Amino acid sequence: MNFVVDYTAETGAFYEKLHFGTYAILGILPLMLFSRPIYLAGHDIGRFKALLRYCALLVLLIVFLLVTGRASSSGFLIDTYLVAGAAGLIVLAMNPAMRSTVGDVLLSINIASAVLAIFEAVTRTRIMPHVLNEEVFRPTGLAAHPLTLGMVCAASIGFVALTRWKNWVKVATILLLFVATAAAGARFALLLAGVEVLALLILVPWTRLSPRHERRAKFWTLLLTLGAGGALIAGLAAGGFLSRFSGGVVDENFYARTDIYKIFDFVTWREIMFGTDLNGILEIVNEKLNLPFIESTPVYLIFLFGAPLALLFSVIVLWLFWRILRHAPRAAWIGTATFMAAALSNNTLSSKTPVVTIFVVLILAYAGNATATRSASAAPAK
Repeated sequence: MNFVVDYTAETGAFYEKLHFGTYAILGILPLMLFSRPIYLAGHDIGRFKALLRYCALLVLLIVFLLVTGRASSSGFLIDTYLVAGAAGLIVLAMNPAMRSTVGDVLLSINIASAVLAIFEAVTRTRIMPHVLNEEVFRPTGLAAHPLTLGMVCAASIGFVALTRWKNWVKVATILLLFVATAAAGARFALLLAGVEVLALLILVPWTRLSPRHERRAKFWTLLLTLGAGGALIAGLAAGGFLSRFSGGVVDENFYARTDIYKIFDFVTWREIMFGTDLNGILEIVNEKLNLPFIESTPVYLIFLFGAPLALLFSVIVLWLFWRILRHAPRAAWIGTATFMAAALSNNTLSSKTPVVTIFVVLILAYAGNATATRSASAAPAK
């Protein structure tokens, strides 16, 4: 994007601050909603209404930022959050078979990113542009940052379990995503991925087996997974994929994410309650805390909106995920929990990123219930 327009630069017009994909999704939305009838059934009706309310509330917040002279800050709200709601509405406007196809295609892109990342890690050659100077080489795949790559790969594991792919393909894909998470050097995401795999084995029901046979099958599968996992970790360590664990989990990067909260010692209560100029806050972070970025979504949102509106915004986003996950399979909950935990460990949710859109689409693509799989000849929702 920066090769074409001033996407992330401080200068440039407002229209340059929105991704080309954002324009495409927002342009497609009215065509999907008004060009033909939309047939919704079961829980999808509530999901559709929730997405409409979410988009309406976000538009109000964006207008507030424009009125208060913070137009540049509204760009990330549109690129990261509003477009996620629009993409969700587009997915629900499709029939169930097409939704599943969209989910498979999106997962395939994440898998391609994982393959590319492993190639980069092995060859020490970066394929996509990357402007950040890092002390240790870390692949990015198709992501903008190694941590984003690790988060997407880790959280995608839960959604692979929801596909209709053959079991051996699912296992191979999950293994690939796990290795790519390690290759990205995303330590917390890798730990989450390990917990996620165990949660999928233990918590997701195997409906084709009786309860007794399910317990027995899960027990032996769990033992096999733990054994194979130990061998995999040893192989990854031997291959240098776990080099970032050599200094432990608690290091300078960890303290950077905790020291950022000292910023509240250098600001007034008025700035906390009503928000302030983020460039000024970044200067304080640079000069007083010796940190290059605001690597905390809560801190960023507090100074963007003010504490009350930041809390309201957080409730809106969490409420949306709760509504679209209701009655969804457990694997979708597990994958989303992995995404949220990894994203909140850095500044992903307070920057321009497609990951919120990715996981909203994946949830809606695989969250179908029995009634939603009926033919499109069902009566349209009011």
